[in-house]
Amino acid sequence: MTSVDVENELDIRGLCCALWRGKLWIVVLAVLFAVVAWSAALFMKQAWSTTATTDRPTVNMLGNYYGQQQFLNNLDARSNTLSLSTPAPTIMDEVYQEFITQLASWDTRRDFWLQTDYYKSRKSGNNHKDAALLNELISNIIYTPADAAHNTRDNIKLVAESATDANNLLRQYVAWSSERAARHLNDELNGAWQARSALLQSQVERQDRVAQAVFQRREHLLEQAVKIASQQGIRENRSGTAQLSDNDLFMLGEPALRAQLEDLQASGPDYDITYDQNRAMLASLQAGSGLDKLFQTYRYLRTPEEPVTRDSPRTLFMAILWGAVGALIGSGVALARRARFVSTPRR
Repeated sequence: MTSVDVENELDIRGLCCALWRGKLWIVVLAVLFAVVAWSAALFMKQAWSTTATTDRPTVNMLGNYYGQQQFLNNLDARSNTLSLSTPAPTIMDEVYQEFITQLASWDTRRDFWLQTDYYKSRKSGNNHKDAALLNELISNIIYTPADAAHNTRDNIKLVAESATDANNLLRQYVAWSSERAARHLNDELNGAWQARSALLQSQVERQDRVAQAVFQRREHLLEQAVKIASQQGIRENRSGTAQLSDNDLFMLGEPALRAQLEDLQASGPDYDITYDQNRAMLASLQAGSGLDKLFQTYRYLRTPEEPVTRDSPRTLFMAILWGAVGALIGSGVALARRARFVSTPRR
């Protein structure tokens, strides 16, 4: 049988021997690369991150806002302006939704960084560089919405150059978002308060005009009936029926008609119970909302704390990684210095 030529067969023993003879290159380059990577990591920009988890606030956190908003909701329910087909969200849900909107807003993050000493101390005076820095800081605040399918809550993460800065800045940002949400909710409630007040004022005025018109018409009818009864000398009731039309009121007799007229003028217009209720509601609305300037729109499920490990640079990981790269390069140098690569000869 003829032998089969074997090409490119690797001599493992020869390769290991070649690497052992060049072990000095491998060790030196591995240590050198590891030291350089370690030193470079010390001068790199550090990144520390901390995370907060939030949930909707409790009733006592909302202060006067809860009572005033509930008052408007009851007023809307009384006016039949609320849809009962679907359950309305609670006041705490509405407040927390506004907080989340502000927390995830680009403008909220931008305005927050613009007023911090952290950003001001890093400004260079160059508009282009400062804008790039601001965009980087904005992207360092990361909001992750709640996911009911995975049973996770709303999370907010902030990355800074030190553990203390990350902790303090995240606390400040959450409070900043809550203040903006509270101001927006107060403005919205004040607007709704004024709109309800104007609507109720017009309704009370309309009811008053209707009652005055009914009163004046009744007064005019009785005055005309008294006048006719006086002209015809009717002193006694000649109606003979229990019900009389407006044109036949004079049949009741002048004394009875004068008594009804005096009683009507003494009692004045007749208002129903809804008029008095609307007047009472209007008085409450005109007294003002009396809202707290600020209130807490969230509660912590995970309070921000100073991180114990930094995100980057990972000094030990970089040293090991680049040490391995140096070892590979050292292996290449050791093999290249041999006269030829050890392999099986061609037969």
